[in-house]
Amino acid sequence: MLDASGTSTLALLPSWLDPENIISSLGPFALIGVCLIIFAECGLLIGFFLPGDSLLFVTGLFVATGAISTPIWLTCLLLSLCAFVGNVTGYWIGRKVGPALFSKPDSKLFKAEHVDKTHEFFERYGARAIILARFVPIVRTFITAVAGVGQMDQRKFFSYSAIGAVLWAAGMTVLGYFLGNIPIIRDNLEAMALLIVFVSILPIIIEYVRGRRAKTKNAA
Repeated sequence: MLDASGTSTLALLPSWLDPENIISSLGPFALIGVCLIIFAECGLLIGFFLPGDSLLFVTGLFVATGAISTPIWLTCLLLSLCAFVGNVTGYWIGRKVGPALFSKPDSKLFKAEHVDKTHEFFERYGARAIILARFVPIVRTFITAVAGVGQMDQRKFFSYSAIGAVLWAAGMTVLGYFLGNIPIIRDNLEAMALLIVFVSILPIIIEYVRGRRAKTKNAA
C-alpha cells in the first residue's frame, strides 16, 4: 500500500486496524474520523479494540506531510478534547449502567476479566491510574467505566482525565509529527505501528509474568 509520502509499504496489519488505511480511506474527513475513533476508544466500551496509540502517531505524520491540512496545534486540541469527552462519557456509562452490564457471566463482549484487570490497575495506582491508563490498550477503555461504577469523585476524575487526555492524545500526535519524517520511520510505518502497540501492551505482559511467577512461588 502507499503511505502519506507515497512510499510503498508491506501490509502487516489487517486493513481495518491499519492506521494508515483508516486515515487514507476517510479522505477529507480524516481528522473527523480520527476524532470519533479516539472518542469511541476512550468512552464507548465497544471501542477497546481500536488502535488509538498508532492512530494518533500516524495522524501526526499525516499532518506533517500535509495529507491532513489542519494545523498541528488545532489537531492536538481536537484530539485531546475528544479523549477527554470520551472519558467523561465512559464514566457516566459506568455510573449509570455499569453494574448491570458487567454482572452478566455469559457476556462475550463485556468480559468480567477486562474489568478485573482494570480494577487491579486502578487499585495499584490510585487516582493517577486515570493518567497512566491512557497508555495501556483495553485498560484505557474500561478504567473510565470502573471509575464510574466505583463512583469516584467527579472533580478528581475530570481533572486527571484532562491531564491524561493532553499527555496521551497531544503527546502521541506530536511524536508522530516530529518523528514521522525520519526516513526509516516514514518508510516503515506499519512496522512502527506494531512496535507502538507492543510497547503499549508491555506493562500488561510484565504484570502477567509477575502474576504467573507469584502463583508458581505460592504453589511451591
